Amino acid sequence: MAQDEMVDLFVIGGGINGCGIARDAAGRGLSVALAEMNDLASATSSASTKLFHGGLRYLEYFEVRLVRESLIERETLLKAMPHISWPMRFVLPYHKDMRFEGTTPTSKLLNTVMPWMKGRRPAWLIRLGLFMYDNLGGREILPGTKTVDLTSAPEGEGIEDRFKFAYEYSDCWIEDSRLVVLNARDAEARGAKIMTRTKVTKAERVDDHWVITLEADGKTWEQHAKMLVNAGGPWVEDVIRQKARINSTEGIRLVRGSHIVTKRLFDHDKCYFFQGEDGRIIFAIPYETDFTLIGTTDAEHSDPSVKPVCTDEERDYLIKFANGYFKYDITKDDVVWTYSGVRPLYDDGAKSATAATRDYVLSLNEDGGAPMLNVFGGKITTYRKLAEHALEKIVPFFGKSKEGWTAGVAMPGGDFKVADVDKLIAELKRDFGFLDDFWAKRLIRAYGTEARLILGTARKPEELGESFGATLTAREITWLMENEYARRAEDVVWRRSKLGLRMSEAEIQKLDDWMTAQTAAAA
Repeated sequence: MAQDEMVDLFVIGGGINGCGIARDAAGRGLSVALAEMNDLASATSSASTKLFHGGLRYLEYFEVRLVRESLIERETLLKAMPHISWPMRFVLPYHKDMRFEGTTPTSKLLNTVMPWMKGRRPAWLIRLGLFMYDNLGGREILPGTKTVDLTSAPEGEGIEDRFKFAYEYSDCWIEDSRLVVLNARDAEARGAKIMTRTKVTKAERVDDHWVITLEADGKTWEQHAKMLVNAGGPWVEDVIRQKARINSTEGIRLVRGSHIVTKRLFDHDKCYFFQGEDGRIIFAIPYETDFTLIGTTDAEHSDPSVKPVCTDEERDYLIKFANGYFKYDITKDDVVWTYSGVRPLYDDGAKSATAATRDYVLSLNEDGGAPMLNVFGGKITTYRKLAEHALEKIVPFFGKSKEGWTAGVAMPGGDFKVADVDKLIAELKRDFGFLDDFWAKRLIRAYGTEARLILGTARKPEELGESFGATLTAREITWLMENEYARRAEDVVWRRSKLGLRMSEAEIQKLDDWMTAQTAAAA
């Protein structure tokens, strides 16, 4: 695809929605170009709680359609990417003082008809919600809800003795930033042009098409497109008003979600779902083998240009919340890393950040000529359905007849069955005898069947080139630079992997210097 060639679709934003739309569109025969001003998944899409989930608490806001769509998608997505997604069981300890977040429709209804409950979330309501959760989405792979006796089960050992029983249900883990990269790779394999670290400075309607001005590496050029897709995430309003110069009353509500990562707090592989006295919920999730991920918060964030960080107040809130459940208190000294992302929620006028809808809105603008589709909101679990719905609005402009195709189509490296992960790990370790358990599992969980392409014919670790620590070698870095758009160390150690948790600052700097040298040599 030539730099100034007219394309059917130009996508602004290299997060999960932008890459998902680009993949779907390219697979239907549209010519597609995508620009991301930073690295892929560098904002919201790498800062999630890493879950494919239905959103159990969304039932309290009567968002049944969103929950049902999300529940159906869990297994559709799991089958297509069993290397970067896997089933996870969630343990919800119960106690009688569990309360609603005060603005939910359910809490208002129950407070009216059952005022003696005083805002508490009763056990029967949780059972009803879990029954709906089990049956709305047509489960095939994931096991259903059961009750756990915390006085005897391993899940009860690490939490306070006052919790006697819990409900256990299913959702899925997802490596969020890898999901974005694999969508981009598949889009490119189907003909899309993916441009990272490329900023859109202007988008202008000229006659029947768009002229998009781009800037990268000190160069400026134009790209022509018949239709524009604005998947700018937190910057979606900026694209509308500043880049495209369009007046619009639609907007987003920026909600910051922060997480903390601690040393490993429990020995099993299940996740905890904790409910607070303020009506909010958090998760405590086994993370990267030796750690525990705790989150998330909901806080207003006014400016997308201000990098979101986990504040001391948010960190302390999560610690206090978790300490209400864990038998042994954690402190700020136990926190090894924090991260924060801004969720660009559609502004539906909700009174609180927690109550703002997690559903998505696709808004088509045809004022003055060439069409523009603006993407508001969304959640990682429904990205594929969002892309399908976006294409329902896009396809009529091009007369394409091909139907949706992405359901069940494997992502790169995901061409194996969900149940075969352990088999693949064992076979990789057998065939490459220098791999230990951690290394073999990490490679399969990141690359699936493509792990063998990275290792090639190596029979000892030295054949993989320079070692940068934490099992990261020059061979793998070269693969990431050639195939997965990685340019800097942070792309590798915080987005293509989470090896930054295991590497020193000196090791990361050494890697960055090596990657910079490789890029310069190739220029």
